[in-house]
Amino acid sequence: MSFHRFLLRRAFMVLPLLIGVVFITFMLVRFGGLDPVGRLAGPTATQAEFDSIRENLGLDQPLWQQFGIYLGKVVQGDLGESWLSNRPVMTDIKERAMISLELLFWGVGIGALIGVPVGLRAAFRPNGKFDQVTRVLSLLGFSIPTYWLALVMIFVFFYLLGWAPPAIGRMSLLVSPPEMITGSYLIDGLLTANWEAAWSSASHLVLPVICLAIVSAAPIIKQTRAIAIEVLASDTVRYAQACGLPEKNVRKLVLRNSAVPVLTFVGTEVTGLVGTMSLIEYVFAWGGLGQYGLNAIISGDFTAVQGYVLVLALFSVLVFVIIDIIVHLIEPRSELN
Repeated sequence: MSFHRFLLRRAFMVLPLLIGVVFITFMLVRFGGLDPVGRLAGPTATQAEFDSIRENLGLDQPLWQQFGIYLGKVVQGDLGESWLSNRPVMTDIKERAMISLELLFWGVGIGALIGVPVGLRAAFRPNGKFDQVTRVLSLLGFSIPTYWLALVMIFVFFYLLGWAPPAIGRMSLLVSPPEMITGSYLIDGLLTANWEAAWSSASHLVLPVICLAIVSAAPIIKQTRAIAIEVLASDTVRYAQACGLPEKNVRKLVLRNSAVPVLTFVGTEVTGLVGTMSLIEYVFAWGGLGQYGLNAIISGDFTAVQGYVLVLALFSVLVFVIIDIIVHLIEPRSELN
């Protein structure tokens, strides 16, 4: 089967999944206890005003009809209007998506660059000193609450040591933002040769990226170690060792056979960290999509919460599709079916 047919089949598989995601998102928000009518009307509103707002929001229609209207708008890229910002939710999400993706890219990227080699080295010498220290550190990474880690890092590196800038956003208030190109202050500062903005953005990235890298590296280390140990015990590796293959070649063989499950786990980790990242964004006043969604949940912004949850779900589907394609590209034993 050709790769193009494989992509086409994956697209047909994703389509009903996306419809299911939209439906689940719609139902979760409807039964989540959020009441936009009461918040929009206020405590002094009359029953007539309640009914008018409910009618304008389409909440007076049967549930199936509400879903049909919502699905039609989603297909057109309309996620409604946030009553908190008085702007289209899609506009708010577009402005904040790159901000969160930048933090996610650096955090998970550094976490994977640390976690995979450390996990592999621990697996090659199981129960050794390095393995024991690694297991303790990964357990600590699992156990520490994300918001507590972020607060402690601000307290130590900003308040006590003065090494880090204050947690007031992505850039110093005394520095003018660079010309908007990608939405990332760091990249835009480098592209426009605004070195002051690029340096300020990089310095503000350090603490939140370290927090996210610690949170992501801990499970990657643990899972990579488990996968590599399982591969080391496989018949293929044992046969290679029995044939007297050099240790360097055996390690390459283990790395090759571990690549697919490790890559799949990292993809799963990316989707799982999106929710965790909202806490980091909130503590550091990052202004990204995670902070936007958290503020919407706290404020009861019905439409914004619905759009935020839907975008996260669609992002997860997209990540899994990309991982699926990469796995079929790097794994010669897999069949395009």
